[in-house]
Amino acid sequence: MRFKPASLTAALCAAVFSATCAAQTIFPLSHADILAGSHFDFKVEFNSVVEAAQVKVTINGQDYSKALGKSAELIAREDGKDVSSLLLRDASISKPGQYVVAASDGKSNATVTWTVYATPAKRVAKNVILFIGDGFSIGHRTAARILSRSIEGGKYTGKLALDDMPYMALLSTQGTDSIITDSANAAHAYTTGHKSCVNALGVYCSRASSTLDHPKVETITSLAKRRGMAVGTVTNSEIEDATPAAMVAHTRRRSDYNDIVKMFYDSKIDVIMGGGSPNFLPKSTPGSKRADDIDYIDRFKQADYKIAITKTEMLAAANDVKTTKLLGLYNTGNVDGALDLKFLKQGSVAKFPDQPDVPEEMATALKVLSRNKNGFVLMVESARIDKYSHSLDPERSIYDTIMLDSAVKQAKDWAKANGNNTLILVTADHSHAVSVVGTVNDDEPGVDMRNKVGTYAEAGFPNYPAPDAEGYPNKVDVSHRLRLAFGAYPDHYDTFRPFMDGEFVPTIRNADGVMVANEKYKSVPGAVWREGNLPNKGARGANSGVHTGDDVILTAIGPGAEKVHGQMENTEVFRVIAEALALAPQQGRVAKADKKQ
Repeated sequence: MRFKPASLTAALCAAVFSATCAAQTIFPLSHADILAGSHFDFKVEFNSVVEAAQVKVTINGQDYSKALGKSAELIAREDGKDVSSLLLRDASISKPGQYVVAASDGKSNATVTWTVYATPAKRVAKNVILFIGDGFSIGHRTAARILSRSIEGGKYTGKLALDDMPYMALLSTQGTDSIITDSANAAHAYTTGHKSCVNALGVYCSRASSTLDHPKVETITSLAKRRGMAVGTVTNSEIEDATPAAMVAHTRRRSDYNDIVKMFYDSKIDVIMGGGSPNFLPKSTPGSKRADDIDYIDRFKQADYKIAITKTEMLAAANDVKTTKLLGLYNTGNVDGALDLKFLKQGSVAKFPDQPDVPEEMATALKVLSRNKNGFVLMVESARIDKYSHSLDPERSIYDTIMLDSAVKQAKDWAKANGNNTLILVTADHSHAVSVVGTVNDDEPGVDMRNKVGTYAEAGFPNYPAPDAEGYPNKVDVSHRLRLAFGAYPDHYDTFRPFMDGEFVPTIRNADGVMVANEKYKSVPGAVWREGNLPNKGARGANSGVHTGDDVILTAIGPGAEKVHGQMENTEVFRVIAEALALAPQQGRVAKADKKQ
């Protein structure tokens, strides 16, 4: 259901506050933290048709037009409905401080408070690398450590690279409409510093009919590019998917893939790598998912981007010192995860045998972006931790967590070798209900797999082979293995085994539209039918596991990392980055790049 803040406000007013409540919604919303000099859309929504003479909007007691430097448009009937809105695109406030915004239509009033903050005069970091393990939870972290690091005398013999960082915090991830986020508004918090609602990218969620007309907020890509920096994003999802798209997108609907491709192009972001090539191809091309005949691969090529569709081409582009812009599209869908790509050769590996993994993409991005003397911002996503957790596929999610750690290690080594002037942040966008609860021991007698689960002392230690240099054991179907259990799930057959022939598909929709357990797994010896604890009917029917509202962990190293501590809002990650890079213009001086906007 689409979140409608104005109608929600009205409902709450009627139920709780009677006639004394506000009838307007103001964007940005109350408690917004706004980077001084950043751009945002200012909007006031009225719940009826109003005349200009009825409207009074002030910021700290003076008319809003003086505070923002220009006047807004009064839309008499927004989207043809009997409601009015005041809309000012591309506003900004340069002076830090508290701002009280008051709006009245002559009958009712609304007030919000914003905090506009400055950044230091001098940047402390030249570069920032933000790692996002999509859905990366404590259970994943623990499981990856068990497989990648040995235990002696009850202690790990080493740390994960993402553990071995001096600063740590808990991040809350809730949005403006729910305690549970999706990858869109969660990643949006990191790239804009603003909260939003589920499925939204780079916008506040208003009542606008078009997904592209909601009030926009500026992204880290735009801010960094205006200051001459390079920017990149790499992932093993489709590049248009929510997390990488959060670097550039402004849409209420994360599935606006064709529009998001255009936004990538318009943003002039320097490095983009992942899957999802069909949305770049004109509709006349077989397999295209575009509704028009625009060839975006050709457009990027004409804009001096090197194009890579294989790992071999990517490495060649990276080694060419003239390469400063790179578009890599290595799969028509998601790039395969580490377990399939490196060991099982399942998924789409047979069709796309020359795909890079996330560490290889990141190493390429570092080569290309570091050619900009002004520094860079790079987002690196290990996306399929989340996707494999949705499908209740523990081994694949663990191996993609190990892949995230391998990329973090490489980044730390690169930063050390290149002046120690890079801020590295590692976190998740949201969590999953996943925990290490014990082990499964095939050597226990009988065929009842449930009673082969060992807990407490009976869990013992798994017998995976020693990991390779990247941290991966070369075998997952061992006789004594981890029991990584999911706590939110649909009906499914629990096999207690790794899925060696491809990603688990727990649930399918039957002829009546009900989500039911996939009987493909019913005949696996010892499989147990699990009654789901999620809805199974109608639009809310779940065919996979879901996100949770648990806090996620943020770890950090490098200049500016000391700001990471305690419990933080996810939007504060943006502020940590902005302060490390001194992204706000200094008082009394407006950057030349800002004047051009």
